[in-house]
Amino acid sequence: MLKFLALIGLLAIAVAIAAAVFFFGGFYSVAANDADPALVDRILIQVRQASIARHARDVPPAEDASAVQAGARAYSTRGCVNCHGAPGVEWAKWSEGLRPDPADLKEVSAERQPNELFWVIKNGIKMTGMPSFGGSGVKDDEIWKIVAFVKKWPSVTPEDYKAWTESTTGTQPPG
Repeated sequence: MLKFLALIGLLAIAVAIAAAVFFFGGFYSVAANDADPALVDRILIQVRQASIARHARDVPPAEDASAVQAGARAYSTRGCVNCHGAPGVEWAKWSEGLRPDPADLKEVSAERQPNELFWVIKNGIKMTGMPSFGGSGVKDDEIWKIVAFVKKWPSVTPEDYKAWTESTTGTQPPG
């Protein structure tokens, strides 16, 4: 039994050394145009989902009909549309080079709870290009309005989105 445990320990050390050589030796490509191996991709997705579920504890404010329109305006002026698009608006061409791809918020709106969306927008996600809007000074109440818009996105028409955001093109909200 002792020899078996020694063999397992030796194999664990060998795997750790091989992994260290692979990652720290520069063999793992960090180029954005190289897809991650499927195993790495699955692990990163699982880690991201588990982290969001564990940390997203804020309680959303009461539903306010005007919050969706205000959220659309904030979404537009804060630059979210560049990476995620909007109803009737394609994302910016340069965002196609981000890895992983920016989330399709029309899909995500159904998959995530409001507190999870709030947490992601406020804190960002490491190694994805998703910035921390809270870290850049965006107030919680504005982030909640963006969340309200994202949750309603599937039912927002391109015409409504355009009407709600027309006067905000090229302006920054107060921060």
